[in-house]
Amino acid sequence: MILSGALGAASPAAVSVSISSSLNSFRAQKRYGRGLTIAEFKCKLELVVGSPASCMDLELYTSDDKFVMKLDSDEALLGSYPIDDGCRIHVIDRSGARVGEYEDVSRVEKYEMSATDYEKRPDSVRSFLKRSKVGKFNEEEMLKKEAEQEQKLAEEKALAEAISVGARCEVRVSGQPNKRGTVMFVGLAEFKPGYWIGIKYDEPLGKNDGSVGGKQYFECQPKYGAFMKPQYVTVGDFPEEDYGLDDEM
Repeated sequence: MILSGALGAASPAAVSVSISSSLNSFRAQKRYGRGLTIAEFKCKLELVVGSPASCMDLELYTSDDKFVMKLDSDEALLGSYPIDDGCRIHVIDRSGARVGEYEDVSRVEKYEMSATDYEKRPDSVRSFLKRSKVGKFNEEEMLKKEAEQEQKLAEEKALAEAISVGARCEVRVSGQPNKRGTVMFVGLAEFKPGYWIGIKYDEPLGKNDGSVGGKQYFECQPKYGAFMKPQYVTVGDFPEEDYGLDDEM
């Protein structure tokens, strides 16, 4: 049954509705023109629920989920039915698909492009980066970065070689109080690139017990150990200081 007089002159050209389906549990909020035929409307619903348009039955419900009628005339206009904003249109699938079939993406065959095919695409991000000579595709920039990294590593190595395990030291970082301790480790570490100095502080001012990432570089009490870059470590005659951490408050 079609209510041909349902669309009044003051009715808006489009209507916002909720779309549900017998194949899945989700609902989609969509806006459609009232001038669509039901056949055209079904074609648009294919992209929402996954069912073929030819295998759809449509039911109209009010905003409080009360059944109104079936939308059963493909030639009729959507606006010829008593559809208002907030109504729900339920799609019943007659294709034989199983419930959840269009919902479980793990069952969808994935397309994977080979590295060779991707390399040939002119519209890929990689092609854009190559044309623009950005990042790793800028050979001059990459060579400059490699040289800078090598220079930095060489400088760190020279500073580290001047520091001996067992030496007294003071850690000096801008904006932080100086901290004294004993050098326990000098060399390359696994947790980050470059050379590192492992220090056992005189007081619990550190971050670890000489281990990082499960690897023990030296041993000390928890919160007494720390790792610093060589440029922040000065070795010399630095006797232990009284930080007052053991005083009673």
